[in-house]
Amino acid sequence: MKIATFNVNSIRTREPILLDWLRDNRPDILCVQETKVPDEEFPADAFQKAGYRVTYRGEKSYNGVAILSRELPRHLSFGFDNGHAADETRLQCADFRGFTVVNTYVPQGRAVDHPMYPYKLDWLKKLRAWFDRRFKKRDKVIWVGDMNVAREPIDVHNPEVRANHVCYHADARAAFEHCLAWGFEDVFRKFHPGPGHYTFFDYRNPQNVQRRKGWRVDYILASRPAAGKARDAWIDLGPRLKSRPSDHTPLVAEFDG
Repeated sequence: MKIATFNVNSIRTREPILLDWLRDNRPDILCVQETKVPDEEFPADAFQKAGYRVTYRGEKSYNGVAILSRELPRHLSFGFDNGHAADETRLQCADFRGFTVVNTYVPQGRAVDHPMYPYKLDWLKKLRAWFDRRFKKRDKVIWVGDMNVAREPIDVHNPEVRANHVCYHADARAAFEHCLAWGFEDVFRKFHPGPGHYTFFDYRNPQNVQRRKGWRVDYILASRPAAGKARDAWIDLGPRLKSRPSDHTPLVAEFDG
């Protein structure tokens, strides 16, 4: 099974890149974040013609999650089951044969002195509580998405100057670690323990990809029963080098079974 995650930063803008990538890579499941489109305008037909079932929840110009899969999920939900519509465009959960995929777009936070930063920390706290309610340790859970947190110094090219950045601040990393402590393993790091691997490159300098000046804020994480079946993981920089790309690029992992 091949599963991927990709923050497309507008699925309508990135539709040609995404369709080409699906054709060339044929993942079984692709989780997408920041679709930035209300449901009635989601370009589902194009992806269905490419051979994928599409489930999604979005809003105009902001947030949005989607799962493209070869088979239809057996169960699908959005948000924390608390009736808050704002969370439904950030969290998607889908059951497939024998495992569950959780697709998240964690709030970025804007700035440490902005109200969205404590909102980010609280959102991660709610996510951990949701994991505790929703799953058992024996479950095969694969949690993916744009977490908007660089977990370790090697996950950002210049950590020495990023202590107050909302995606590297100590409080954000601690909140992310609390979620991971539920029982998740970092699948990419299982195969690539060294530095220099990034999934996000700022638009402001077009040479950031070539110069390896980026962040690793996109993850494929797996509960222990699922992580034991992982056999490879990689970052595909190709889409980030195309014309009109997202500032993120796909992360992919393969699992047995």
